[in-house]
Amino acid sequence: MPDCFAPPTASAVPVHAVRPDGIEALAASLPPAAAAWLAATGFEAAAGAVAALPGDDGRIAAAVLGLGKAPSAGRLPAGDPLVAGALAAALPAGVYTLASGFEDPAAAALAFALGSYRFGRYRARKKPEPRLVLPGGVDAAEIGRIADAVFLARDLVNTPANDLGPAEIADAVRALADRHGAAYSEVVGADLIARNFPLIHAVGAASPRAPRLAELVWGDPAHPKVTLVGKGVAFDTGGLNIKPDAAMLLMKKDMGGAAAAIALAHMVMDAGLPVRLRLLVAAVENAIAGEAFRPGDVYTSRKGITVEIGNTDAEGRLILADALALADEEAPEVIVDFATLTGAARVALGPDLPPLYCDDDGFAAELMRHGTAVGDPLWRLPLWRSYEKMLDSKIADVNHISGGPFAGSITAALFLSRFVEKAGTWAHLDVYGWTPAAKPGRPEGGEAQSVRALYALFKARYGATA
Repeated sequence: MPDCFAPPTASAVPVHAVRPDGIEALAASLPPAAAAWLAATGFEAAAGAVAALPGDDGRIAAAVLGLGKAPSAGRLPAGDPLVAGALAAALPAGVYTLASGFEDPAAAALAFALGSYRFGRYRARKKPEPRLVLPGGVDAAEIGRIADAVFLARDLVNTPANDLGPAEIADAVRALADRHGAAYSEVVGADLIARNFPLIHAVGAASPRAPRLAELVWGDPAHPKVTLVGKGVAFDTGGLNIKPDAAMLLMKKDMGGAAAAIALAHMVMDAGLPVRLRLLVAAVENAIAGEAFRPGDVYTSRKGITVEIGNTDAEGRLILADALALADEEAPEVIVDFATLTGAARVALGPDLPPLYCDDDGFAAELMRHGTAVGDPLWRLPLWRSYEKMLDSKIADVNHISGGPFAGSITAALFLSRFVEKAGTWAHLDVYGWTPAAKPGRPEGGEAQSVRALYALFKARYGATA
């Protein structure tokens, strides 16, 4: 459980949530000094605005969170389910309790927890932080597992590559297996060739830190098989198609897909969902040395498809191809892969809205609905099959990148789709894995995008036994 929560106390400061049309009624219920301060500061209840209100003794008597305008009838929800996360960033140290105006206290408590995250591996917190009394009747264990999982993913993404290489990514999978009593195995270095993972090996061969495929298996084999696949590129130089310095600056986050898959696996196992869970993380470093793979090289993938290398900076789809082929061999009910895959996805949808690719209309609609509800949104883009010709190769079955500037995220998804045939449902998430500017519940830095949406879907679909 995050340490942002405090035990109940009579001295906790009440926090009120309000929309613009409710400010007058709220002011009438406040102590005179607090109401006067609210009026004098011109508080307008914009979404995420926070005001600490003084009492007659000068101490904080109450706090107010703006919710913004109510959504119009029949429109998509205009509010942010994580708006209460602004409290964790804006309030001074102290103990607070949710008072009035919070329609979903559990969601508000989770948002507060997510907003309290700080990456402290290299720098300790400099000042005391606000803490919140958990509202009565909320599922503390549920809030704790979600927050713990998101914090785990954020910590992994925020850790620089000198301290988080392929081995350390695999160690995170191993630690999760140990925590939940799951089986763990890995294939490392030259054994990737012997075990038929040639694309994973090719991408990681130039690094002195050996590439590997980490695997976790948990749950009753008789339960529905759910497989999560994560792209774990510890650092991406671009390989021989080297990135410019500005594009390389954030490449410690190129394992954000692996971090998301690890976080979701933790939620599923901690909740005891009745599934047979498999987690596959391909962990590599795309480095430059004499062993580096080259543009124009051709490799035979695990699935037997020959792949021409169009650009070594498109390495993520190569390691995912071998991992997806392995995942597909046992025909699971669901395969979901997570990858910080293309800049084209950011051009199309920006950093906050990962594209979802899925041919299962029901699954895709359900996932988008849950994502909107929990403030972890996605947007479905098409697996537009007529674009497959963009991946044509003159010497191999397929080129792993398109031959032009168009539809880069779609063609990447189409490439991956060739490696999945037997699964009941396959979903590909082209996540950014990073919050470039802080928002309520989302501090700047690493982020576990799409994880809470999928967890909500899995809970609804499979139910829980614990």
